[in-house]
Amino acid sequence: MYILKKIFPYNFFKKKISLYLILLMIGQQANLYAWGFFAHKKINRMAVFTLPPPMLIFYKKYIQYITENAVNPDKRRYAVKGEAPKHYIDMEHYQAHPNYQTHLSWTKAKKIYGEKNLKTHGIIPWHIIKMRYQLTKAFKKKQAYQILRLSADIGHYIADAHVPLHTTQNYNGQLTNQQGIHGLWETRLPELFIQEYSLWTGKASYIQNMQDTVWKTIVNTHQKVHSVLSLEKKLSKKFPPSKKYCVEQRKSSLFKNYSVAYAKAYHDLLDGQIAQQMRASIQMIGNFWFTCWVDAGQPNLKPLLDKPLKKNFLKENFNKKKKLKIRACEEHSH
Repeated sequence: MYILKKIFPYNFFKKKISLYLILLMIGQQANLYAWGFFAHKKINRMAVFTLPPPMLIFYKKYIQYITENAVNPDKRRYAVKGEAPKHYIDMEHYQAHPNYQTHLSWTKAKKIYGEKNLKTHGIIPWHIIKMRYQLTKAFKKKQAYQILRLSADIGHYIADAHVPLHTTQNYNGQLTNQQGIHGLWETRLPELFIQEYSLWTGKASYIQNMQDTVWKTIVNTHQKVHSVLSLEKKLSKKFPPSKKYCVEQRKSSLFKNYSVAYAKAYHDLLDGQIAQQMRASIQMIGNFWFTCWVDAGQPNLKPLLDKPLKKNFLKENFNKKKKLKIRACEEHSH
């Protein structure tokens, strides 16, 4: 009960609300972080097709691994110490610092902000830059499994860097009475409207200045926070709760979720923002993989196609792809 009181307001428990409804609301909170499994997998998969033939031959063979394991960092988020800060950055916190600067190296950032402070308020730009050296090293050593594992992981972090709510302290609208907007923007809307998106991008290109590119991405993403929050705030005033929310069934579980009508209205107001951020993620991931391969000397990846990978690799990671099935949302009223 103590944990529930930390999640829900005090007057929530003064009402006679069933445990069933409480569980529905908790179910909604489970999808707060990252693009959601569906979108992360789609982004990683599409990034493969940005690669030049010498890389594509390898990545395409293992495209299912790259796709399915795009969600690994989220699976580690609450199980591995130090994982969570790699997914976000509280830009307002850093901007309020008297010595605020972007484009800082990790060493300089620690001197200015302190390592504890950094790990409290997010380190996603520094972690992305760090992974450049890890993936380049894997290419140089022609370590097939490491190349695939690191490629799948970095795809996740780069995609997170394109989610506006991953760059703000108000990550779930909790500071503006908009709880749940995180899952709405990055999970609900892509799942509902992905068929409308054109996600093909240009071919991968070399990143000349990784630090500059990463920080420009973070700053550009953060500039979208205002529209993400303000548009939903205005829309919410036009929808009564009975029209804003619904109960949705996924497999055998029920969840409280935003209604299709509300999601569509918000999606229309965003005017292509989500598709734009997904395309930018796909392009940057491809660019990142390509850059690491070039920095490693453009090694021939063909010999890796027949190289034995980690034991049970295929069995564990190449599950038959299942289509996302979402039962139609049932509108409810009070």
